[in-house]
Amino acid sequence: MDGICEVCFHKCRLSEGQIGFCRARRCEGGVVGSISYGKITSIALDPIEKKPIARFHPGSYVLSVGSFGCNLRCPFCQNYEIAQAGEDQSGRVTIGSKTVSDRELYLETISPEKLCELAEFYQPRGNIGVAFTYNEPLTFWEYIVDTGKLIKEKDMAGVLVSNGCADTWVLEKVLPYIDAMNIDLKSFSKETYSKVLGGDLDQVKDFIKRAAKDTHLELTTLIVPGINDSVEEIENMGKWIASLNAKEDIVWHITRFFPRYKMDDGEPTDVSFVYKCAEIGRRYVKYVYTGNC
Repeated sequence: MDGICEVCFHKCRLSEGQIGFCRARRCEGGVVGSISYGKITSIALDPIEKKPIARFHPGSYVLSVGSFGCNLRCPFCQNYEIAQAGEDQSGRVTIGSKTVSDRELYLETISPEKLCELAEFYQPRGNIGVAFTYNEPLTFWEYIVDTGKLIKEKDMAGVLVSNGCADTWVLEKVLPYIDAMNIDLKSFSKETYSKVLGGDLDQVKDFIKRAAKDTHLELTTLIVPGINDSVEEIENMGKWIASLNAKEDIVWHITRFFPRYKMDDGEPTDVSFVYKCAEIGRRYVKYVYTGNC
């Protein structure tokens, strides 16, 4: 029996046992669900500023977890080792066509209850809660909800770092348990999102608009030479961000690209250009930070 995954714009139609584009959701009995639920590939107690989130409990730490899989295919992916990994039809973990061992890819199953216990354990070290990050966490949104409920009961914070490529119904599911978000706004070109990233700009914009109304929101734009390094594009982004009916001032991080993944033979973004983009951004957005400079 076929099933349709409704999480994002891909709307993958999957036959029994088939895995979707994100490599993290599978059809079983005509229902598409997460195969990465609780399967943690990365866990660390990070400074909140590393997410990056600059104006939500600055100076604190957050227990950060990620799994595998992503519904985009950015050629400059900064966490491709896990974001571009997933299970194949036989249950093997792969990155692209390469099979990887458990030794190469750390993988541990952590229940929502156990993760909540870990978050409490690290409170004396400044931990404020749990951040779902590193890969695309909305591919296992069910885990975010189940963990988020427990985190809220302990009066701790939920943080989401996402590419924003998800239907707003998914956002509505996780929003009650998320206090702060950082969402990537990778480009302001529909063509770039579609042809280069494998994404959908309109869906990202809808996601951001909704998130801005009910949570602390910060955005990140990685300036990648030859992809989104247009002054006009940055200006259009700034104008659009300023137009949002946000709960509070939106924070915008404009960051420097370093060669990575399929673009590892390129050049880093010129630092002076990153600063120039930030100056343009500050014409429209109150809080603009530069990163990786």
